[in-house]
Amino acid sequence: MAAVAPRIFVSHLSGVAVFDPNGDQVGRVRDLVAILRVGRKPPRLLGLVVELSTRRRIFLQMTRITGVESGQVITTGVLNVRRFEQRPTERLVIGELLDRRVRLVETGEEVTVLDISVQQLPARRDWEIDRVFVRKGKGGAFRRHKGETLTVEWSAVTGFSLEEHGQGAENLLATFEQLRPADLANVLHHLSPKRRAEVAAALDDDRLADVLEELPEDDQIEILGKLKEERAADVLEAMDPDDAADLLAELPEEEQERLLTLMEPDEAADVRRLLAYEEKTAGGLMTTEPIVLRPDATVADALARVRNPDLSPALAAQVYVCRPPDETPTGKYLGTVHFQRLLRDPPYTLVSSILDNDLQSLDPEAALPAVAGFFATYDMVAAPVVDESGSLLGAVTVDDVLDHMLPDDWRETEFHLHEDDTPDAEADQVANRDDGPAEGVVHGS
Repeated sequence: MAAVAPRIFVSHLSGVAVFDPNGDQVGRVRDLVAILRVGRKPPRLLGLVVELSTRRRIFLQMTRITGVESGQVITTGVLNVRRFEQRPTERLVIGELLDRRVRLVETGEEVTVLDISVQQLPARRDWEIDRVFVRKGKGGAFRRHKGETLTVEWSAVTGFSLEEHGQGAENLLATFEQLRPADLANVLHHLSPKRRAEVAAALDDDRLADVLEELPEDDQIEILGKLKEERAADVLEAMDPDDAADLLAELPEEEQERLLTLMEPDEAADVRRLLAYEEKTAGGLMTTEPIVLRPDATVADALARVRNPDLSPALAAQVYVCRPPDETPTGKYLGTVHFQRLLRDPPYTLVSSILDNDLQSLDPEAALPAVAGFFATYDMVAAPVVDESGSLLGAVTVDDVLDHMLPDDWRETEFHLHEDDTPDAEADQVANRDDGPAEGVVHGS
């Protein structure tokens, strides 16, 4: 008697590594693509959306999967590296079906989809969705109210084919809970505008702020525009001031001023200062919240500030010693102490005695090429911005320099994989989901 194929829940597939037959990792699973069928027939699973190491998302047909086991997916080793584009008849299982409100056919009771299982058909290479894990009553995975949960056949529920308004996002967020902000931003970017707005609404302010900082400007503006103004202001406050200023600079002046008025005065003041500078200057690139210490602070004080988990690695790489006031713009800027120097000196050492005061500072009006040249010349990851009076205004970090030097569509461009370098046969592949083996071979990352 043939063994029954194992049932796999899609929440367990999210983020799973994809390997070729040689054991080289080629990417990670980000979603599953299914096509709904008429009547109550279970949807057919067409393939996986796989994110390569270059962040390109491709479509991997289920027929090219030789195994799904032990937390990994094994492929035939031949992948079509054409960018994935969702078709109108297709559904993203994680992105669109989880958190959906559907009804039990037998009772008509409304339930929430928490998870979905897929299974390979016996003696075939086809896969289909077979069961749905649901919760009765209102509320998603993160709500205090917990109704009865049950697993039912696909045919036992109805409502997946209907356009749903106000679909939740709790279970989608739970699926991607461990993702870094940049990776979650990539997930949001590939969702439909409706689903993107729902997920953004479900994120807390700090998490949404981190994600917004990693999104293209068009997505940022779209998401911010769908938030209530009071919440939009809260999210802007949670963003780094330089990122908030960049986003506000893209909005009409009237809307920009309205949001600034709703922000806390101190937070708004920092952003207004940054908006006064041209975008691609040191003043426009800098953050107004570097680590600032007085001359009588010790190495122990500095290390305590550096340990703040909310700081980016670039901002934590050095501290700036200034006379009072400690907030930017500060009193006279005295010099910089690098993190490595803090590790070499006793905790009681005064930071004023180990200053690097030979390092030049940046003028707030310095243009982007000059700023980039400074970083390249001195091998820095952050640099102080000081005005004519000698006050520290902020610090520019290397990630902000790169963001403004790369093309506007850099998040959509893979620098390790150039279209011109791919074989001609791959460029000529048809986009049919049921096409034959692709010519483009993706090796391990």
